Amino acid sequence: MYRDAAATPTTARDRWQQLADELLQAAGAHASPSGSLITLPGPVSASGRWSDGLEGFARTFLLAAFRVRGADGADPSGVLERYARGLVAGTDAASPERWPTIAERRQAVVEAASVAIALSETRPWLWDRLDDAVQSRVVEWLGGVVGTSGYTNNWIWFQNVIEAFLGSVGGPWKQDDLDRNTEIQESLYIGDGWYSDGSGPDGVRRSFDYYAGWAWHVYPLLHARIRGVELEELHRERLRAFLDQARDLVGSHGDPLFQGRSLTYRFAMLAPFWAGTLAGATPLETGATRGLADSVLDRFLSAGSVDDRGLLSIGWHREFPPIRQVYTGSSSPYWASKGMLGLLLPPEHPEWSASAPAPDRPAVSVRALPAPGWLVVRSEQDGIVRVLNHGSDGFRGPAGAPRADNPFYQRLGYSSSTSPALTRAGVGRPLESHVALLDAGGYPSHRDAIEPVHVGGRVAVSRSRVHWLDSGTDAAPADVAGWASLRRGPRVTVASVANGVHELRLAWWSPAPPVATPSASADADSVWPVDEGPWTFRVGGWPLPVDAGQWAGEGAKAWRADGLTTAVRGVRGLAETGLDRREDGDPFASGAVTPWVAGAEPAHRGHIVAALVTLGAVGAGLDLAFVPAVEIESDSIVVRWPDGTVDVVPTDGEVIG
Repeated sequence: MYRDAAATPTTARDRWQQLADELLQAAGAHASPSGSLITLPGPVSASGRWSDGLEGFARTFLLAAFRVRGADGADPSGVLERYARGLVAGTDAASPERWPTIAERRQAVVEAASVAIALSETRPWLWDRLDDAVQSRVVEWLGGVVGTSGYTNNWIWFQNVIEAFLGSVGGPWKQDDLDRNTEIQESLYIGDGWYSDGSGPDGVRRSFDYYAGWAWHVYPLLHARIRGVELEELHRERLRAFLDQARDLVGSHGDPLFQGRSLTYRFAMLAPFWAGTLAGATPLETGATRGLADSVLDRFLSAGSVDDRGLLSIGWHREFPPIRQVYTGSSSPYWASKGMLGLLLPPEHPEWSASAPAPDRPAVSVRALPAPGWLVVRSEQDGIVRVLNHGSDGFRGPAGAPRADNPFYQRLGYSSSTSPALTRAGVGRPLESHVALLDAGGYPSHRDAIEPVHVGGRVAVSRSRVHWLDSGTDAAPADVAGWASLRRGPRVTVASVANGVHELRLAWWSPAPPVATPSASADADSVWPVDEGPWTFRVGGWPLPVDAGQWAGEGAKAWRADGLTTAVRGVRGLAETGLDRREDGDPFASGAVTPWVAGAEPAHRGHIVAALVTLGAVGAGLDLAFVPAVEIESDSIVVRWPDGTVDVVPTDGEVIG
């Protein structure tokens, strides 16, 4: 973790501070002569290299601010002086190293928020020492956000913190902006601490990911700090409720859940945990936040998230370019700075000195999170967190356009140790943690908008109208000119019943219901033809990250030398079995192998298929013979497990047999 063994830190906080110093030093080596633009080697974002240079400045400035503020102004490396010089050049319209304005690059809103937060946190040592002319230029540059609109997700908080800082230094701001943003915030609050980060093309709010934590629950605190007030009770309550659930999404070995966009921010997911401690609004015992944060940071660092140059690469553990979105540039990973928010806690804070309490958890637990529509399955011995997804469909692409199953949101299962295949073939033909109807050509269906039906106890049910994606290389001709088209299919209902690390996955199809209320979204999709079948079901299991020669498998089961095993066993209507190996698309290893089971005959309307789906270590609660009995009743499915427990799956009367 540390480059200089002689400088090994002696306290829990020292190690975080030293890492901050090392990250700042390595990134600073790529600064422009004035320091206003920090352009790191790597790919360019959709906003362009100029914007990426501002991003590198702003996101590392945020880290520098946390480091210096928490140390009460101690700045032995003189980092604030470097950022002060960057401010001078970046806001000088005549400088060849000036920053893009908010009018020139919309992305500048995001980076301006980090600049405003950093200036507020370091005000006595930086802002108050700038001359009047430079302060005026900074105010003018930040003021480009005042009166702007069109922010429909977590971006409302960027405007809020910028205008809060402007107000604190006598700059412009508008109450209308803040009032509008509060309305948007409340429209996206789902409940129980969860926000949907925007809404889909049909207006439904089902976008759940790490932005719920590192944006929606962190910026209210930073906003309050700028204003010099306590965090509002409303945000305290929501933060506490969120953290009580989010702590179950980090495995016992420090591995966070791999789900959602912007995963290259890595340990930024620690930000809400630190925010809870800073605000005194956390359900965790003293020392538990630091213990959790230490384990996550250690996991990322030991896995290679900081490369040999001392830089945070685009990736998850190691460098892994397929993880990036179009807005991701080489400087983007430095929003991991948010995960070091804990440096704002002074050295004497008890969180740094208290012993991390030993977690008191059962060996395996199942918890329903109704707001995002998830079942969370934890197993402490192997350290894996599994999420069975019946509620989050994220960003699906525009209605009326061909769109693939989004691998970061629309799969049925996500975990802290696995990833869907992030290759073109993997996205185009989904398999991992996916239930598909295979068409006559063997092509798998894609999952569209997810409608939660039931989430509670050990049972979750959701449904979605499926479609098939036809690209220019596929045999099926498109009936609309273009490189790709889609065919619409029936509605598929999927249920997960979790008993320990075992999931019984059930599925059936029914005709897509008529549109009750005409909408632009439904009208746009009506351009596409309907596939009439026949279809067969296929259930894909958990992908097992593997390197060549380091695994074995048979049937629909694969395992590694460390004992981690993935398997699918047909329980009803799924007689065919197989293993699929995909290369290059896994952030955990060189490839992954996924077991699957499929029907040998076409699936009929209302006829269920069922499979036992497992991921875990034999000897750590995994038993591949733990197969339940399935009984069909008029409006439900009764699942009877070998341990005597019984679960009931609602079916709305759609199941025939």
